[in-house]
Amino acid sequence: MPRLKEISRAQAPDNVLKYYQALFGDRDPVTEPGTATGTPGNWWTVFANVPYVFDHATGHFGMFGMFADKSISNLDGRVRELAIMRAGFTQGSQFVFSQHCKAARRFGVSDDEVAAIPHWEISDLFDAKDRAVLAWADALILQGGRASDELFEALHSHLSDEDILELTYHTLAYNLHAVCCKALRLEFDDVPERIREVPVPAEGEPADWAGSAWQDDD
Repeated sequence: MPRLKEISRAQAPDNVLKYYQALFGDRDPVTEPGTATGTPGNWWTVFANVPYVFDHATGHFGMFGMFADKSISNLDGRVRELAIMRAGFTQGSQFVFSQHCKAARRFGVSDDEVAAIPHWEISDLFDAKDRAVLAWADALILQGGRASDELFEALHSHLSDEDILELTYHTLAYNLHAVCCKALRLEFDDVPERIREVPVPAEGEPADWAGSAWQDDD
């Protein structure tokens, strides 16, 4: 379950209630969780703890036309969703990756292309523009923004200055959501830590990994 308390329908301020109504109908999302896409919906109930943070986050979603009549973003949706999917995957957020696989299909990304996001570097499904976008996402997320001049020029050959700024902003904004979801155990990222010591079988003797067992006998 989430690490932070959830805000019930009865506790939610008006700026939050309109989203609860759109996503959950008349249900209380705390006692009757679940959204149309199969998520528990606890991103919304946890972020509702701080209304101005909730407004900032949902304002970002509104740039894409979510819960709005139209998008105010001029960036091609395919470009944006390729980068966000890759950000979700490389950051290890099942929630961000899974949700944006679905969004990507609405912008013409094929099932095969979605499946190839984890290994885009060796896939022949992506053209030069796609590859520049995906490489830019990797530079932002995996290299902390250390993008080479060569990569930037390749990206700039396909995208305008305005497009690159939007792409960078949206990719890093979803990196924020990916990290928040993992840290706060939200949605599909409510999973236990999988990296741990694996014990020696009970019937075996513990190995002396740092001791004399690894020394040559003289």
